[in-house]
Amino acid sequence: MSGTTAVRPPVPPFTEETARAKVQAAEDAWNSRDPERVALAYTEDSVWRNRDRFLTGRAEIRAFLADKWQRELDYRLRKELWAYTGNRISVRFEYEWHDTAGQWWRSHGNEQWEFDPDGLMRRREASINDVPITAAERRIA
Repeated sequence: MSGTTAVRPPVPPFTEETARAKVQAAEDAWNSRDPERVALAYTEDSVWRNRDRFLTGRAEIRAFLADKWQRELDYRLRKELWAYTGNRISVRFEYEWHDTAGQWWRSHGNEQWEFDPDGLMRRREASINDVPITAAERRIA
C-alpha cells in the first residue's frame, strides 16, 4: 500500500470498465449526501480545487461537504465518464439542487481526478457553473 489505510477498488491503471465503475461509485457516494462516506474515497492529504475553493485533506473535505449539503438542498447528481488513462479519470457532470429560498439550480461541470496506487483520489480539480431553473425544468429526480 502507498501509506493509506485502505484499498479502494478499482485501482489504477484503469480500463474503460474500471473507470466507469469508479465514476458510478463516486456518483453513488455523492448522492448519499454523507460527507464521511464521500471523504473516505480520498487520501488523507488529498488536494482539491472546487470552483474557487482550495482544500487539503479529508477533514477539510468533510467540512466542505457538510456545509455544501446544508446549502444545496435535495441535491441529485449524474456523472459521465469523459476520458481515462493510467491513474487519471476525467468526468462531466450535472447536478440539481435548490437553495433555502426555493430557487432551483442546475450545476454543470468537469472534474479531473488523479488516484494513488490504492485507488484513493489524491487530487480533484472541479470547474462548475450554475444555471437557475424552475422546478418544472428539473431533469434529475
